[in-house]
Amino acid sequence: MITSAIIPRPLARLPWRLIFLVSGIAGFGVLVLFSAAGGSPQPWALKQAMIFLFFLGVAVAMSWLREPTMKAFVFPAYVVIILLLVAVDVLGFAAKGAQRWLDLGPIGLQPSEFMKPAIVLTLARFYELLPAADVRRWRGIWPAFAMVGVPAFLILVQPDLGTCIMVTLCGLTVMFLAGVPLWIFVAPVAVVGAAAPFAYSMLHGYQRKRIDTFLDPESDPLGSGYHIAQSKIAIGSGGIWGKGFLNGSQSHLDYLPEGHTDFAFASLVEEWGLVGGAVLIIAFGLVIRWGMKVSVNAKTRFSQLAAAGLTACIFFYASINLMMVMGLAPVVGVPLPLISYGGTAVMTVMLCLGLLMALERQQRTLSRVL
Repeated sequence: MITSAIIPRPLARLPWRLIFLVSGIAGFGVLVLFSAAGGSPQPWALKQAMIFLFFLGVAVAMSWLREPTMKAFVFPAYVVIILLLVAVDVLGFAAKGAQRWLDLGPIGLQPSEFMKPAIVLTLARFYELLPAADVRRWRGIWPAFAMVGVPAFLILVQPDLGTCIMVTLCGLTVMFLAGVPLWIFVAPVAVVGAAAPFAYSMLHGYQRKRIDTFLDPESDPLGSGYHIAQSKIAIGSGGIWGKGFLNGSQSHLDYLPEGHTDFAFASLVEEWGLVGGAVLIIAFGLVIRWGMKVSVNAKTRFSQLAAAGLTACIFFYASINLMMVMGLAPVVGVPLPLISYGGTAVMTVMLCLGLLMALERQQRTLSRVL
């Protein structure tokens, strides 16, 4: 934390190490997008930089939120987002084969993105209000599953499997940390495993194709397996030090599809090599470590669960994308936050960080009072 008579005290109290770290990750992403466009700030790099700076300002402004204010708006916000998800299914417009957006004139709104931090805060508030003795009882379990299941279902039918998985994982993380028995999570997994053939038949065609490709990428190397095959080639060809900035042949010659969005990490490693990829992963690890430190030092049950859940949201974002581009998980359309082009992922991650900074500021305020 910067302390200087020159800097106003409210600004000096910001977690500047985190801000510089996140800005460094975003700056790395802008370089990747600049290279993916053939050395041009258009059409991705400049816009991504502007989006990040805007939401960085939003996150800093959110850091002044007080915990009681968060608690007051948690349940109403959850209900509003649920209504927006219903509106998407009824009134939303389709893009890339999925109906995920609401047309609000000059902007398109994707309500499912707001549900990621909202489900965390909602469950954190629920378990704070719930008596500790009821956490392991049915009255502390079924409402939480319902709060996770309803939005997950509404998002799945859009269809948006990646966001559905993210919302579910974030919600289950908070439930587990709140003290819900482990067997509650193991039993549904066993049931899903037993019902996998039926569940597989219920998926959309493109979703089944993604699973087939994950299990056997070589079965259709020029079709559904093309993305994974080219991603592995790009990552492997980067070697230790990479081919050099602006010298990525896989992305520049259009062998790597979506090299600026879902597979931006493959573009990055091709040019910056294993070293560049490792530096980025370590940077994300430091962000996640900071978030978990906020949770560990939390003074209230709400802030403890909320901080852990918000940090888990960032972790799942990064880990799912990294496993996806390396062929360790099916392609589910989860971008790498702050690296992949797109304002929705930047917005979600910066909202999570803004809330985490607010909880961290609250901790320091309480520490000074005590």
